[in-house]
Amino acid sequence: MRQTGNEVDARNVGGDAGSPQAGPATGSALPVMPTTERTEPNRTTATGARVLDLLSRSYLFVFLALTIVIGSALSPFFFTTSNLNNIMLSSSIISVLAVAQFMVIVTAGIDLSVGSVSALATVMAALLLRREVPLPVAIAGTLAVCALAGLINGGLIVYGRITPFIATLAMLSIARGVAYLIQTGTLIVIENDRFLKLFAGQIGSIPHPVVIFLLVTAVSAFVMRYTGYGRRLYAIGGNAEAARLSGLPVRRDILTVYTASGFLAGLAGLMLAGQLSQGSSLVGQGYELDSIAAAVVGGTSLFGATGDPISSVVGGLIIATIGNIMNLRGIPSEPQLVIRGLLILIAVFFTGGGGARILQAVRRSR
Repeated sequence: MRQTGNEVDARNVGGDAGSPQAGPATGSALPVMPTTERTEPNRTTATGARVLDLLSRSYLFVFLALTIVIGSALSPFFFTTSNLNNIMLSSSIISVLAVAQFMVIVTAGIDLSVGSVSALATVMAALLLRREVPLPVAIAGTLAVCALAGLINGGLIVYGRITPFIATLAMLSIARGVAYLIQTGTLIVIENDRFLKLFAGQIGSIPHPVVIFLLVTAVSAFVMRYTGYGRRLYAIGGNAEAARLSGLPVRRDILTVYTASGFLAGLAGLMLAGQLSQGSSLVGQGYELDSIAAAVVGGTSLFGATGDPISSVVGGLIIATIGNIMNLRGIPSEPQLVIRGLLILIAVFFTGGGGARILQAVRRSR
């Protein structure tokens, strides 16, 4: 049977270049575009995506650099050794709490009790050390109590079906009240030299609290990026019901993430007790706001499923630097709360796509 021209052309186009049937296209055959022309737009798109990703990751460091420049311009004492040391020490506590807050927020939750649990940790550690409990037992007991507070938060959320905001708000009052009752109205001085060296000493010129928060950041970043547990937390924040229907242990992961938040809040409390050399139920007030601000400034969405621990830590460093600048300028604590609240609002606006909406509005006006 005689083949038509279209059939021959289709055979020639689809044949192998080295086969006897391959030949120059005739009739209605379509020309084949060169490979380089097909891949060039893909290369351009990939390059643009890499540039956008780099910008999205570097804006925090640009903002931190601007904050440092503004601080040096506003106060001649900003770049002194003692002041920079104060910034690092204060940011170390905020950064540990920011990691704890990030792990909760990524599941679309929130933990308002981290400041009160930190205060409870200072009182527990001071009381146990005053009663001459061995140092490892005192540290382990304090962290266990704080982890238990986080586990209770998780249990109220998972089994009591109480929203994270209300459950952790209740724990905020309970933990601080328990700390006050244990303290019995007076400050508990810590005189244990090993404890003070562990949580307030130095390795060379690097303070121990800085080493601790760097280790916490590295471990949490590894867990969130390279382990199944971290990926499950992102999945829960994206859609908890879909994660449950997919067979993921949603309840168990929520319990563990709030337990981890309590544990890290306890660790931050031990660092605070080492720096203050005392236990007090009054410390840590406002730390929940600072930790939320650090996570949000670092790009973590309050709707969950986005962000990373390193960015949250950089956000904590920015918050600590801004607070230090306001202290150097003699700004009272009440206006500082206003400024931090405004900073949270601005950060939430931009992490929720506010920047893109502004750009769209500008384009439409043009």
